[in-house]
Amino acid sequence: MWPPYTYHHLLAFLLTFFSYVLLHSSRKTFSNVKVSISAQWTPSALQQNGSTLSPGETWEENKLFTDVGEATMFLGALDSIFLFSYAVGLYISGVIGDRFNLRYVLSFGLCGSAITEFVFGTLTEWLHFYNVYFYCVLWVLNGLLQSTVWPCVVAIMGNWFGKSGRGFVFGLWSACASVGNILGAFLASSVLKYGYEYAFLVTSVVQFAGGVVVFFGLLTSPKEIGLSDYSETILKSVTRDSDSQRPLMSDDEDELCDEYSIQQQDEEPDEPQPKAIGFLEAFCLPGVIPYSLAYACLKLVNYSFFFWLPFYLSNNFGWKEVQADRLSVWYDVGGIVGGTVQGLISDLLGKRAPVLAISLLLAMGALVGYSHSPNNQLVNGALLATTGFLIGGPSNMISSAISADLGRQDALQNCQEALATVTGIVDGTGSFGAAAGQYLVSLIESKLGWMCVFYFFIIMTGCSILFIIPLIYREIRSLCRDSQARTHQL
Repeated sequence: MWPPYTYHHLLAFLLTFFSYVLLHSSRKTFSNVKVSISAQWTPSALQQNGSTLSPGETWEENKLFTDVGEATMFLGALDSIFLFSYAVGLYISGVIGDRFNLRYVLSFGLCGSAITEFVFGTLTEWLHFYNVYFYCVLWVLNGLLQSTVWPCVVAIMGNWFGKSGRGFVFGLWSACASVGNILGAFLASSVLKYGYEYAFLVTSVVQFAGGVVVFFGLLTSPKEIGLSDYSETILKSVTRDSDSQRPLMSDDEDELCDEYSIQQQDEEPDEPQPKAIGFLEAFCLPGVIPYSLAYACLKLVNYSFFFWLPFYLSNNFGWKEVQADRLSVWYDVGGIVGGTVQGLISDLLGKRAPVLAISLLLAMGALVGYSHSPNNQLVNGALLATTGFLIGGPSNMISSAISADLGRQDALQNCQEALATVTGIVDGTGSFGAAAGQYLVSLIESKLGWMCVFYFFIIMTGCSILFIIPLIYREIRSLCRDSQARTHQL
């Protein structure tokens, strides 16, 4: 039984969804214009485009890189710089999100990141200003600003959508990253013929506008308009009778929050604002460390597909870059479907960990199968969608629905605010794994080849399962007890 959602729930869903869509579209834009940027930063491009950028004004004064290879290596270094600063920022942003108005923090991150990207890709090109250190500083700043978005949007979604149906709702909502990848590719390709600076201009302007809309239109909690959690109160009477409807970490999570109706608020004095939880307290909450470590391994695999899949398809099968880019979309499609379907199944079971374990076990087999994919685009696309379903689905669940579960569990006292902090910890740890993984993938591929890269992915997927084994065991035991109890009742 799901609570009746209102127009305000739909608005919160859409605004948070498109906030992250716009953010991920800007990341994808940077990936899509790397070839143009590297060409622009080398003397060969300056000689070919002397009418626009003369060597005397650019190359002789700035001397960025001697060839495209050096420029490409620097762009790869910028990826690592971004991911590490993003990971550090997530730990900080989660704490900030639980202490300040989520709408302000989210809008600041969106608008600030848009300005940074505009300066990086558009303004520097218009002014013909090229400086390696300036680019590094801007990308560190961009990583820190973008890190404010995910903890805030997950916390806002957790405020609006309670435990009933959270797996399905969050599974559908977590498709925002994949939709952002598709949008970013479309926006960049539509204006890239005019210059890469216009790709940055379009995405940064759209993202800034989105930040303004969020600032004036987003409600961070039902309490802001006087709505109560009456629907969740009804559900609690049902969930007390059977553990089968309980979520991953919390049996009565909604008892932690204010449940007074509008009439009760008129009769009784306002309760004090919930106290924000400390970082170390959030880190030590049950389930946070296991899921954070599991997500570090899983996000490493997921982001490696994001960054390396088109290159692998072109390099290994000899397909054209355009064909590889289009084929790689099927991994995102599989992740969208996987997150939604697996979230729905976890809602029906009332447990998350067993669903993750089964999906990740199957994902290890899918990785073996994909590593032996024939030189056939149809077969490769089908295997990609299957792999995305089994890897992207669990990744989306941990970063969204499970993070919300962890931030609303009964270990919290006095209605402590922990959603943003816990989300920052889980995603921050995952981002550290993803950042380290990009270097390891390139190292393994150059030394041992692509087959060993897939073996590495299989090992990391297995480690994800190992970290949550205690949770899997506990939840399977709970399911068995529930089944036995229902049998005795019959």
